Amino acid sequence: MNHMKPINVGLLGIGTVGGGTFTVLQRNAEEIARRAGRPIRITVVADKNLTLATQVTKGVCRLTDDAFSVVTDPEVDIVIELIGGYGVARELVLRAIENGKHVVTANKALLATHGNEIFKAAQEKGVMVAFEAAVAGGIPIIKALREGLSANRIQWIAGIINGTTNFILSEMRDKGLSFDTVLKQAQALGYAEADPTFDIEGVDAAHKITILSALAFGIPMQFDKAYIEGISKLDAIDIRYAEQLGYRIKLLGITKRTDAGVELRVHPTLIPSKRLIANVEGAMNAVLVQGDAVGSTLYYGKGAGAEPTASAVIADLVDVTRMQTADPGNRVPHLAFQPDQLADLPILPMAEVTTSYYLRLRVQDKPGVLADITRILADEQISIDALIQKEPLEGEDHTDLIMLTHQTREKSVNAAIAKVEALAVVAGKVTRLRLEELG
Repeated sequence: MNHMKPINVGLLGIGTVGGGTFTVLQRNAEEIARRAGRPIRITVVADKNLTLATQVTKGVCRLTDDAFSVVTDPEVDIVIELIGGYGVARELVLRAIENGKHVVTANKALLATHGNEIFKAAQEKGVMVAFEAAVAGGIPIIKALREGLSANRIQWIAGIINGTTNFILSEMRDKGLSFDTVLKQAQALGYAEADPTFDIEGVDAAHKITILSALAFGIPMQFDKAYIEGISKLDAIDIRYAEQLGYRIKLLGITKRTDAGVELRVHPTLIPSKRLIANVEGAMNAVLVQGDAVGSTLYYGKGAGAEPTASAVIADLVDVTRMQTADPGNRVPHLAFQPDQLADLPILPMAEVTTSYYLRLRVQDKPGVLADITRILADEQISIDALIQKEPLEGEDHTDLIMLTHQTREKSVNAAIAKVEALAVVAGKVTRLRLEELG
């Protein structure tokens, strides 16, 4: 077995995931070689922090603070890019490809924004870019979509694909706390970064659902067309009301194929409490995929962390090692469909999306109010599925009115909300959340 020449890997970035990758690759070296057909070894590590790199690698390989020296090194067969961001990472990946090296990356931001350019370059050079670790950490969702489900016409995907926001929502629901309070706790526990914007505003989830959408429907990456709404404005009261109606609120990445085009959206979403995915708590990830032949399949596990993500990085290393001698036309295409077979399905603007809605209004407690509101909804062809009217608190003349609608167009709801907010009997803004049955 080990008479086969080892494959040489250059690792860019030895932070959390890089360190995990180094550790797991060393620990399971023999097993991995048995799977891959030859030993896989990291021969050079690039990181600005050489002290950290020395601590992790304990002197078993070459270290450098110059990542560009690695991507041009003739001895290196595969480059692992774990630097993140889309500046220098993009240059390094393109340079590695240009130098005929395969690339393994966990960089969802890079792929969602520059993936089309990167895959085209890789295609022209006959090299592979593998990115299992870019979505949902250790869960093999990319492989499932590219290979396991390739018989199916994928209808939709809905995923909890950001652990930070799921942790925050789980805590808000569990303890009845406000968003701001839980965010501070999450930062203290290391679940949220000092600047949590990418996570809490839904950008990270949008990068990931953009990648899944491209794989599911055979379309180019179109991150700039995604609708993105985070959880920072979410009120604890709505989590409670949703619960009373039999729903949980999760930040979902959703992509659907419709007759008009593809929906691509990230937002807090009410899901029936009885669904498995509604019960995914803490920092765990879960992706639900609906295919015409297979029905619903659910992929659940750790979406982040050193070893779970390393698990996906190394699976990619094994794939590339096995397949690097294969003629490029016989490899699994980057976006699951042959590159000359990508479709130009339009991504629908949010106004054209069809879904159901949760609406909360502060209304005066007097006769005829409900009739006024339901008339406006009826004018926009919106039908009501459920309704709760709370008793006003002692000494108050306003109360909460909560409505769930049947499926309707977002633009109809926008129009209805504008008219409802203009009513004298309605105080302030209408709170609107979207609802998916995921049945």
